[in-house]
Amino acid sequence: MDKYPLLDLFWTMLWFFVWIMWLFLLFKVIADIFRSDDLGGWGKAGWLVVALLLPYLGVLVYVIVRGTSMGKRDIKEAQEREAAFKAYVREAAGSSEAEAPREGKHVDDLAKLAELKDRGAITEEEYQRAKTKLLL
Repeated sequence: MDKYPLLDLFWTMLWFFVWIMWLFLLFKVIADIFRSDDLGGWGKAGWLVVALLLPYLGVLVYVIVRGTSMGKRDIKEAQEREAAFKAYVREAAGSSEAEAPREGKHVDDLAKLAELKDRGAITEEEYQRAKTKLLL
C-alpha cells in the first residue's frame, strides 16, 4: 500500500511544475527569436536550432545572452499595442490628437482675424473669406 510515499508525490509535482515553467520559457524564447528585428535569417535559424536541439542549455544561454534585449522588445511591443488601442479609441470616439490642437489653433486664428478687422487692417469681406477658409 505504501508504494508511492507522499514525499515522492511532492517531488514529482515539483518537477512537473518546473517542466511546465520551462515549456513556457521555451515558447517565449522561440517567439522572441522570430520577433527580433536585430537578428537576420541565419541568426534566427541558429538560435532556433540551439534552443530546440539543446533545449535546457539553449534556452538558458539565450536568456543570458539576449535577456535584456528580450525585455526591451516586450516593453516596446506593449507600448505599441497601447498606442494602437488609444488611437482606435480616439477614432471610435470621433476625435483624434491631431484634431484637438487644430481646433485650438482655429480659435486663436479667428481671434486674430477679429482683432485685425476691429483695428481696420482688413475689410469685412476679407474677414469673412478668411473665416470661411479657416473653418473648412
